[in-house]
Amino acid sequence: MALIDVLGSRRGRSGGSAMSPVQMAVLGLLAYRTFKGKGRLAGVGGTAGGLGGLLGGGALSGGLKDLIDRFKQTGQEQKAQSWVSTGANHSIEPHELEQVLGEERINWLVEETGMARDQLLAKLSGELPAAVDELTPDGRLPTDDEVTQRLNEPH
Repeated sequence: MALIDVLGSRRGRSGGSAMSPVQMAVLGLLAYRTFKGKGRLAGVGGTAGGLGGLLGGGALSGGLKDLIDRFKQTGQEQKAQSWVSTGANHSIEPHELEQVLGEERINWLVEETGMARDQLLAKLSGELPAAVDELTPDGRLPTDDEVTQRLNEPH
């Protein structure tokens, strides 16, 4: 599966379809440092096909590492590691995810996606484990080059 499918069309949409608000939230979370303050997340939401040009592999791999570090810092490392590893994914409750993400990221994602806070956290808690799992097929965090290669795979 191409990385673009994970971020832009996991629900069977074609690569050019509009991203759902929760897909934009997952993307925003994984590339938070790249998008924060640039006002570009909503523009990316129009099409999944433009992600390769907007994001280098470093934006997603660095964002994924940053996210996993946040899980470690808040005592949720075991859950996040289950998503990265090749075994079963542990679930995460919305209130646990809220603690991991913190107010700034949540408020930014609410603003960027237009989703209500509770809805955002509920949807992210359901989608994030599978998204991280699909971004880490080898049971480890990908390198920048590996992410770039997956962004450029035909879909």
